[in-house]
Parts: sequence; structure tokens; C-alpha cells
Amino acid sequence: MEFFRIRKDIPFMRHALVFNVISLITFLLAVFFLASRGLHLSVEFTGGTLIEVGYSQAPDLQQIRKQLEVDGFTDTQVQNFGSSRDVLIRVPLSKGAESSKVGDQVRASLEKVGTGGTVSGTAFELKRVEFVGPQVGKELAEDGALALLLVVIGIMLYLAMRFEWRFALSAIIANMHDVVIILGFFAFFQWEFSLPVLAAVLAVLGYSVNESVVVFDRVRETFKKRRGMTTPEVLNHAITSTISRTIITHGSTQMMVTSMLIFGGPALHYFALALTIGILFGIYSSVLVASPLVMWMGVSREQFIQPKVEKQEAVV
Repeated sequence: MEFFRIRKDIPFMRHALVFNVISLITFLLAVFFLASRGLHLSVEFTGGTLIEVGYSQAPDLQQIRKQLEVDGFTDTQVQNFGSSRDVLIRVPLSKGAESSKVGDQVRASLEKVGTGGTVSGTAFELKRVEFVGPQVGKELAEDGALALLLVVIGIMLYLAMRFEWRFALSAIIANMHDVVIILGFFAFFQWEFSLPVLAAVLAVLGYSVNESVVVFDRVRETFKKRRGMTTPEVLNHAITSTISRTIITHGSTQMMVTSMLIFGGPALHYFALALTIGILFGIYSSVLVASPLVMWMGVSREQFIQPKVEKQEAVV
């Protein structure tokens, strides 16, 4: 399916060096911010208290957040959990605070807030109060890093088997470029890095490699069908011929992600934000990072054409 077709190939590879220099600078800045500022990890990673509250009526989450902040609970997450009447509160681990008393302190704060802005009188029940220790957070961080590593290895093996090692290496460099830049944004702005954000990063890896696969597949097809084209011309043709598909796919996805970003509330805000950054840089890296790397690694038509084996005539 195509909305439009570009008749003349766009010379992307003519400016490949400029785009890769920009990518390198952006990548190094992201690494610098990660090293200097680090990630603002959520309760799941740092430890804290998880409190599940059930209300008889849908509460005003913004008022709950304000009341908790007034009562000294900083960086607290308040979001709906399952339904509009169920609320999940994450209270970060703080020095000097007794974890056994956090539940009672939060209960006292919630008693000051009612449904629709009325003060107190709203029926609620603390369904669950769980303390997440730093050790559990450390294990989650290690498991998340392991999941990221396994995804990277799986992508490399898939691309190496389907195409060729140059494509596998180029795609994984481009994908890691996307991941590091997402993390760099979160480090620079000190946005909270939580499990949903980690899930978004893993989703971006798969989403970005899909775009690279589409472009690489068209590169292989063009090498086989058109003999008179140079490698840069083949790459330009492959990228240009997939632009319509890229706009349809990424545009449709971004519309859904944007709706989550605008209407999803605090619970989905950073998840949608990570996906938005990943989608935008995924397009950029597939076209202007992975493709130039393939070209500079020396991909050529001969690598896709099986040499003809001349059969020897049987001697009678």
C-alpha cells in the first residue's frame, strides 16, 4: 500500500557523512549525560513502598498527589490500577523513614482527601501495602539489563542469518544508537525511569529493527534486479521506495502513542514519551545511520548473487 510514489531517488548517501557526524555527536552527548547525571530510577529499582487503595467512588488523583506532597511525600507516584476506583501509590525509599509506618502515614493523608474535591468522608480501603527493598530493585535492574542484552543478541543473529553480517552489525549499531539516545533524554531531563519505560525501550528495539529490515530487504532486492547501479544508488533507491510505507507505518503508530501521551495521564506519560523519542530516532537511524554503515562496510552486489556453477559434461 502506498499513498504516493517518488519517481526520482533522493540522494541520501550524498550527505551520509554529515548525518553520521550528527548522530555521533548526539550519541556522545547521551553517553555524557548518562555518565554525569545518571537515570532517575523509580521505586521498582530503588526500593520503597507500594500501596494499593480501593475507593467506593473514583477519586481525584491530582488532589491525592497534592495532599501527599503537602504531607512530605516527595516524588510519589499516584495512578489508577485496574479501574478508576483502584489507585496504586508508590512511595520512594527515604532516609530516616520507617517503612512499617508509611502505610499508616499515607492512610492519614488519604483521609484528608475525598472524591471530587470534598474533604474526607470518602470510603476507601488499603488493599495492599508492600515494601520493595533495595535488593529487589537491584535484581529488577539486572534482569532488565539482561533482557536488553538478549534482545540485542537475538536481533543480531536474526539479521546475520536473514541477510549478511554487515547488515546485522549496522542494524544493531543503529538500534543501540536509538536506545542510548532515549536513555540520554531521560538522564538529561531527569525523567523517571520505571518498568513501563524499560518496556518502551525494548519495544523500540524491535520496532526500529523492523524498519531496518524493510530497507535492507529492498537493498537486497535491488542488488539482484538492477545491475548497473552503484552501491550508493542502490541504497538511495531502497530508502526512497520505502518512504511511503515508512510514513504510513510510523505515522499510524505515532498517532496512537500521541493519544497516550496527551490523554493517558501520568501513568502512561513517560512510557509514551520514550516511544515517541524511539519512533522518531528509529526512522532516522534506519535511513541515515544503518544504511551509510552498510555502504562503508563494503556491501556489494556480488555478496547476493550466487555464482553459476558450470556442469561438466558426462564422458561417454
